[in-house]
Amino acid sequence: MFISRMPLNTARISAQQLVASPYRMHAAVEGAFPPGSIRDGEDGRILWRLDSLDQGHGLWLYVVSPEAPDFTHIIEQAGWPTHMEWESKDYGPLLSRIAVGQCWNFRLKANPVRVAWENNGKYSQMGDDRIVGKLQGHVSVHYQTEWLLKRCEKHGFTILPDDSGAPSMVVKQRHQERFGRGGKTVTLTTAVYEGRLQVTDADKFRHVLCHGLGRAKGFGCGLLTVAPIIHGTDGGHE
Repeated sequence: MFISRMPLNTARISAQQLVASPYRMHAAVEGAFPPGSIRDGEDGRILWRLDSLDQGHGLWLYVVSPEAPDFTHIIEQAGWPTHMEWESKDYGPLLSRIAVGQCWNFRLKANPVRVAWENNGKYSQMGDDRIVGKLQGHVSVHYQTEWLLKRCEKHGFTILPDDSGAPSMVVKQRHQERFGRGGKTVTLTTAVYEGRLQVTDADKFRHVLCHGLGRAKGFGCGLLTVAPIIHGTDGGHE
């Protein structure tokens, strides 16, 4: 597995058009790997995420993948073509040192959703069931937080408590993203989670780092990255 990143030049119109559509961004990321490359295998799959700095002064593309990517075409469209540079690192050393009890800073962009069991306050047997059984995005911080907390154990970690005993986690950059796909408009509810976690099951945690968490992985959701907890700083994510 590899973890890679490259900066995007959002001053360029072509970059703005690319990042505005998760569908286009998905195609661009897929294009970083030649035909025959492993895209979703036993060891992991292609995951990607756009990280926007809080100050609004930068945008980074992060990719985790079974094979190293070639971002040349993305740089030509959305980067700095005279500086054909990006970073790719072997993810193996980090994955191999994951152990129970470790604490990490984490960042995750996810698609927090629920299955709708009711429509207009009525169960499907009693009324219109066109919405029942469909996925609906959680839009409040409370339910978005609850969504992740319910999935921690399954993926081998727990959220550390803060000084007050509450989960040491913030939910931010909450959006409903709309983009075209196949002549239809797709609406995607997304949120960025940042905080501190502790590993409870090393194998499960390695799996989520390589396979992602939640839905909409092809559209920039599900990539969980971690960074060492350093006193006085959050460190850089790996």
